[in-house]
Amino acid sequence: MFNDPFHPEEALSRQQESTKRKALAVICAVAITALLLAGYALVRKYHAMQVAANTPPAVPEPTPKGPALAHVVVDEPTLEKGMTTVGGVVKNVSNQQLSGVSVTLEFRRRKDGKSEQTVLRVTPAELQPQEEGAYAAKFSINDFASVRLSGVQTDPESTMIVYSSSQGKKRAPERLQPQTIVVKRAGKPGEFLNTPDNPARVP
Repeated sequence: MFNDPFHPEEALSRQQESTKRKALAVICAVAITALLLAGYALVRKYHAMQVAANTPPAVPEPTPKGPALAHVVVDEPTLEKGMTTVGGVVKNVSNQQLSGVSVTLEFRRRKDGKSEQTVLRVTPAELQPQEEGAYAAKFSINDFASVRLSGVQTDPESTMIVYSSSQGKKRAPERLQPQTIVVKRAGKPGEFLNTPDNPARVP
C-alpha cells in the first residue's frame, strides 16, 4: 500500500496561485471592458464631429428694414358650426407693385401647445399701390387655441417685407335664442294655493 503524505505548505501554495490567476483574470476583464468603452466613446465623438463638419450652419433669415410696404388688417376670428374662420385684408401702401403677396399665420395647437405656421395667398396676388387684397383660412376649433400674424411675403421667392398691422372687424356677439319655460301650477284655475284648508309653507 502506497501512502501519499499531506503537505500543508504545498496545498497553501496551490491555493494562492489559483487566487492570483482569478484576480489576474478579473483585472484583465475590467481592463478590456474599459478599453472597449473608451473606444466606443471616441468613435461616437468622432462621428459627431464629422456630422457637425458636414452640416452647413443655419443662416438666419435677414430681418427686413425700411418703411412698411403693406398694411395688414386682421379681423377677429368668427365661430360657426365648430369651425373658426380667420381672415383680413392686405393693402399695398408703397409706390410700387407688390407681386405674389401672401401672409404667414402662426397657430398654436391645443393638444401640445406647439406652434404651426401656415402661408395664405392674398387675392388678388398682384397689388397695385393703394390696392387691397383679402386672405382667409378656416379650421376646426378643436385643433388650434390661438392664431397670430407672423409675416408678409412677396415674390421673388417669398421675400419677407416690412409691414404694419391693425385690428379689423370685431366678432359679432353670439345671439342667445330666447326660451320660454312653462311652470305647471297645482290646483284648479283661480284657486289660491295657500288657504286655511290647504296650508303651504312659504320659503
